Amino acid sequence: MQAGAAASSASAGHPAAPVIPATPATPISPAIPVQPATPVPPATTAPPVSPPPPPPSDPRTGVAALSPRYQVGVALALAVVAVAVCVHIGMVFLHVAPSNTVTKAHGEAIDEWVYPEFEQNWKLFAPNPLQQNIAVQVRAQVRTADGGSRTTGWYDLSAEDGRAIDGNLLPSHTQQNELRRAWDFFHATHSGDSRSTNQRAALAETYLRRIVVLRLERADAAGSGGVVERVQVRARTTPVRPPEWSEERISLKPVDRVLPWWTVPADEAAGGVG
Repeated sequence: MQAGAAASSASAGHPAAPVIPATPATPISPAIPVQPATPVPPATTAPPVSPPPPPPSDPRTGVAALSPRYQVGVALALAVVAVAVCVHIGMVFLHVAPSNTVTKAHGEAIDEWVYPEFEQNWKLFAPNPLQQNIAVQVRAQVRTADGGSRTTGWYDLSAEDGRAIDGNLLPSHTQQNELRRAWDFFHATHSGDSRSTNQRAALAETYLRRIVVLRLERADAAGSGGVVERVQVRARTTPVRPPEWSEERISLKPVDRVLPWWTVPADEAAGGVG
């Protein structure tokens, strides 16, 4: 009947409707089980974050590490040293300065401060510098352990200082100047026959004697059980040969100046400085 209707419709001049093939039904997959949702824990408040501790301060060192009591002591000591340095510089300045009102009024006090350890001179810059080599030598009379007596040979103290200085990049002030300045001090305060010429002569003699006795003690001149009773000092002066271009003619023969024997006090005999 439907076919007849379609045919009648076609025959009636209307086009026939297209026939749509049937699509096979998609099979329905079984249901996927749904997992229950994981419960979310309630939000908690974060604890407050404390600031980092400050870095430890550096420990105090030096004077700052001392207690206030000792800091005061250090300050006083530094003040005393500063005053002493200023006084010393002032005394040396007045010693080398031309004569003035201060040196005329306090010249004796200045000399007592400067001599003999801090004496100054300008011989290096003189128009005619020293052209001599002066060697200070000493010998001793020794009382031996058995009660006898003997005289030592001459000890060349200047040569010993020279050997200590040679090749030494930093020689001590004692090695360079102690003996030389002691002899210059003695020479300036005594005449050629060893008579004193001013009030510092006794000081110059004592100063030189103590130095040579100490040197003899270091050299063990007295020997085992011996005691130095007397010492004798001489200075051997050797002129320096003039340069070849100089017309100066001098004798190169050494000249000795021999001092009288000095008795060594008991407190100095063992190398003391009493």
